[in-house]
Amino acid sequence: MRVAKRIAALTGEGAFEIAEAARKLEAAGRHIVHLELGQPDFPTPPQIVEAGVRALRDGHVRYAPPAGLPTLRAAVADHVRGRGASTAPGNVVVTPGGKSAIFSTLLALIEEGTEVLLPDIGFSAYEAVTRFAGGVPRFYQLDPARAFSLSAEEIEAACTPRTRVLVLNHPHNPTGSALRHDELERVAELAQKRDLVVVSDEIYAGLQYDGRFASIQGLSGMAERTAIVDGFSKSYAMTGWRLGYAVLPAWMVDPVVRIATNSFSCTATFVQHAGIAALTGSQQCVTDMRSEYAARARLVTDSLNAIPGLSCTAPRGAIYAFPNVRRLLDRTGGTAAQLAHDLLHDQGVACLAGTAFGAAGENHLRISFANSRENVALGIERIKQLAAAIPAAAA
Repeated sequence: MRVAKRIAALTGEGAFEIAEAARKLEAAGRHIVHLELGQPDFPTPPQIVEAGVRALRDGHVRYAPPAGLPTLRAAVADHVRGRGASTAPGNVVVTPGGKSAIFSTLLALIEEGTEVLLPDIGFSAYEAVTRFAGGVPRFYQLDPARAFSLSAEEIEAACTPRTRVLVLNHPHNPTGSALRHDELERVAELAQKRDLVVVSDEIYAGLQYDGRFASIQGLSGMAERTAIVDGFSKSYAMTGWRLGYAVLPAWMVDPVVRIATNSFSCTATFVQHAGIAALTGSQQCVTDMRSEYAARARLVTDSLNAIPGLSCTAPRGAIYAFPNVRRLLDRTGGTAAQLAHDLLHDQGVACLAGTAFGAAGENHLRISFANSRENVALGIERIKQLAAAIPAAAA
């Protein structure tokens, strides 16, 4: 008995693997500071919870249309128009989480041998789904010397006649970088020149600290070649609700709906009612969380940069810092994965090796500050203690 070979492409996700290892240590009595998961420590705002509970009590527990409730699709369309996108309710497909939006969208675009441009460093699901669908990843780099910005010229150099899709993510996981308008314009020009479809992962759009996120979909000529994938997990602290969406050009809607129909049928109806409340109600909860994350980002960046052997670029959005630990690794002779292992088992700090996000992540750690300031400060103090214990003579 054996499973299909393509399953090998679906690797695990580093954050969940580290979280499971941390839980086992906690079960054995260890105190662990959790800086591994991108899971907001805030509760879901009460008006959203109440809408979900009310929907359950009102009997909204039956099938919904595969593309989602019309009211939610309209709310999503209004929401993304606020970031400059041009769309209509009929272009929205609701999914059970942002990952389902990524999976369904890429599956609709990739054929055997289709080349897909992916960021290295980047979210591991992009590569996993690309390979699962029979595609061929081609990687472009993010320049740490320029705050992890991308180069349209380097992206173009990675293109071949078989390249069809470009995956873009900003604000970026794991580095926290965010694209400037001129960078988006250059990528848009490239996409049109090379006839690329852009899959724009905008899950952290609401958490760009300056509040000025703009979608590439809204630039001239991009509405018909951009698929936005997004969800409620980060900006509305709804990770366990599993609610996401794709905003698609008209020619992609039917294929993605067919994938939805044949995989998950529909997204839970009462959860969609909670999503309607999230988008149509006051956005003060998002503003407050974004402000707190920005404050934590400053705390984390300053604290990490004060540790000898570490350097950290200030994130501009999302909920992560991505410090460079190369000087520490030069002293240990080890890898980022070994350092993350030592932090967990010796210091009780759960964080990720940068290589969980691609080969270019070597020499880095990902620190999630989706935790209280007190816990984040404690975790960084423990990182400092481990760094101080590494003898310089090991260089």
